[in-house]
Amino acid sequence: MKTPPTLQIFYGISSPWAYFGAHRAQAIARKHGAALSLRPIRIIEANGGIPLRTRLAPRQDYHALELSRWREHLGMPLNLAPRFYPCRTIETAAQAVIAIQQAGLDAPAFSFAVQRALWAEERDIADLPTLQDIARATVGEAGAALVRDPAAADIRAQWLANLAEAESLGIFGTPTYVVDGELFWGQDRLDFVDRALARRS
Repeated sequence: MKTPPTLQIFYGISSPWAYFGAHRAQAIARKHGAALSLRPIRIIEANGGIPLRTRLAPRQDYHALELSRWREHLGMPLNLAPRFYPCRTIETAAQAVIAIQQAGLDAPAFSFAVQRALWAEERDIADLPTLQDIARATVGEAGAALVRDPAAADIRAQWLANLAEAESLGIFGTPTYVVDGELFWGQDRLDFVDRALARRS
């Protein structure tokens, strides 16, 4: 009997592309009976990742154009210039995802609600009470209790482990989907993720 494959998602919680790809990635994992592992990270500059706000104006302008195209294509709400982006910090939200996942709660639901809060609801995902409210609404009081700043030592350690593994794998941008060590950068590569999981399931 084959071991079920795993789909790892290395992503920035504030990435609009990760927001666009979240539900489709989950559906692909379910389709193939794959385990889903959320691995929150930030852009890995050591591997050539370039934060959006440091890119030249033509690249930022094209980024906005592509966001507009994809929100129309996918029918998903997205503000092109959300009030709280760039975020003051993503670590609190990212570490909350890790804590909720490690507790066996519905981390994908919480993660997507955080992404939607930033990109469609004009909410500050660097704000601890806001994150606790989102957790309470998606995974209940047990989840809200896990949203802390600072996070527990083991959660911070996992955050650092995510960053270290992403760097060692050669990941630079987010989201990057990983199937058996094979990298797929960007939500527009999800068709290839689907095929990779089909070969392994």
